[in-house]
Amino acid sequence: MNFKGSQMKKSINICVATLAFLSLAVAAQAAEGVDSSVYLKDFLYRVFNFTLMIAIIGYFVTKPFRKGMSGRREGIEKALSDAEKMKADAEAKFAEYDRKLQAATDEIDEIYSSIKKEGELERDRIIENANAAASRLKDDAQKCAAEEVRKAKMQLREEASKLAIELAEDLIKKNVTAADQSRLVGEYIKSLGDLR
Repeated sequence: MNFKGSQMKKSINICVATLAFLSLAVAAQAAEGVDSSVYLKDFLYRVFNFTLMIAIIGYFVTKPFRKGMSGRREGIEKALSDAEKMKADAEAKFAEYDRKLQAATDEIDEIYSSIKKEGELERDRIIENANAAASRLKDDAQKCAAEEVRKAKMQLREEASKLAIELAEDLIKKNVTAADQSRLVGEYIKSLGDLR
């Protein structure tokens, strides 16, 4: 009911404004000296037609418009309520994801330190193995060198004895005569006879 009263007031205000405009138009035409009765009838007819059209449109459009606006208001309120709920849900999910991200970051840091520790242990083991291998290689090299020196000494002794024999033979050949040779053979035979 209150809405109809305010609608009635609006309609009266429109009519008063129209009449005021009409009186201004009539006064302006009277000042020009034109026969205003023809123009006035035409103008009144047009104003009446316009006012009637506005009233009819207002009557039929106002109710669905109000209904639509109230439905729109309810829709907006529901949308705001849903948006608040979605915001709360999103904040909760954000907090959960932030917590999970922090846990993942902590786990990554833990894995990193574990891998670093394992890497250091592996490095120490590799260095220890390399040192042991180097020590074995050094010992093997020393043994090989000692063996090579022993072989070289043996070879030098053999060559020295061969050279000594050759030199002795040469000296004997040069210095021993046929008489010395006969005497040596005789002494050798005699020594063999004594041995029997």
